[in-house]
Amino acid sequence: MRRSAFLLALAPGFAVAAQSAAAVAPSPVASLAQVLFGLVLVLALILGAAALFRRFSGAMGGGLPGRIKLVSALMVGQKERVVIVEVGEEWLVLGVTAHAINLLSRMPRSETPPGEVLLPTDPFARWLKAAIDKTRKRPDSPTS
Repeated sequence: MRRSAFLLALAPGFAVAAQSAAAVAPSPVASLAQVLFGLVLVLALILGAAALFRRFSGAMGGGLPGRIKLVSALMVGQKERVVIVEVGEEWLVLGVTAHAINLLSRMPRSETPPGEVLLPTDPFARWLKAAIDKTRKRPDSPTS
């Protein structure tokens, strides 16, 4: 009984709180503006953090962001690669594995990238080209 009397005494307070909350509910436009402002604020914080990271990570890397450049890479296994890295006026040929990086060779910097070196024509490629040319000429020739 005491409990129900206590709840009845609080009921007008809950009703007033519900009416005041309904009376001051923001409009949908104000809610949308608040959400958009929050989104813009979060995006600005992310961009600012990225700019700071770029600025300070360049200083931690020894100041070489523009002096080291990957020229070419070739996969020779699942986790093994041979890469050519340009450092100043020199190319370093490196063997890269999951556990180590080994210097294989040094060479002076070249104007033509190593990927543009022409390899001798494969015998299979010559055979395939001859076979395709032969089949193209066959329909044009007269049949006896």
